Amino acid sequence: MKIKLMGSQTDLTSATSVGNASLVRVFNSTNAAILMTQKDGSTVVGTMSVGAGAVEHVSKIPAQTLEGGAGLKVVSVAYSS
Repeated sequence: MKIKLMGSQTDLTSATSVGNASLVRVFNSTNAAILMTQKDGSTVVGTMSVGAGAVEHVSKIPAQTLEGGAGLKVVSVAYSS
């Protein structure tokens, strides 16, 4: 899989749409699992734990937000196989 960066890395200290991204790379920079929450407005779409040092890719509707703290580093990406 090839990843194309679509913006600059930030963190999830506060809720963000990550530049209205539809695909987000999430990296946990800590040595403990962190709970990440995806929301559509004030409605929780879902939650998941991101393991210590793990990288996950999250697909979302552009206006939806992610939150989870400073240890989760995020960037909008596109991919091709």
